Amino acid sequence: MSQNKIKQQVEDKILESYESMYRIAFTYVKNADDAMDVVQDSAYKAIKYAASVKKEQYIETWIYKIVINCAIDFIKKNQKEILTDIPEELERPAAPENEQDFDTIGALDILNEKERAIIILRFFEEKKLEEIARILNINLSTVKSMLYRSLKKLKVELKKEVFNYEG
Repeated sequence: MSQNKIKQQVEDKILESYESMYRIAFTYVKNADDAMDVVQDSAYKAIKYAASVKKEQYIETWIYKIVINCAIDFIKKNQKEILTDIPEELERPAAPENEQDFDTIGALDILNEKERAIIILRFFEEKKLEEIARILNINLSTVKSMLYRSLKKLKVELKKEVFNYEG
């Protein structure tokens, strides 16, 4: 495949996956403007390094990996407290549409980076477990066990929040 063809496919996939990229970034940085910065940085890096894509069918997986890494780098670089309060006037693509979604995203804070990425990719981005394993560079059985553990943690956390809210 020619370099120009790969670069064009990467650009097309970025445009097609823009909202998903934003959702992933937002769940990490918890701030609309910061999420947009992460998406822009991710898109720039994906286009710049498009030649490193080996197989056409992995372009989307490769882009998601870049978004996650850029979000983690952003958090480390800024060394700031991640805001858990989300402004009500938030008008960005694919932001959660109701309070329950905001609560769920807040509950993701109890998970470590890999657990959070697995939950986001599986349930928010509807990725298959095999694809998640490729994106995160971990084996499939690890993805399955981390998914199970993460869901148990979230269940406990969400029950606590409901109990505290009602009590």
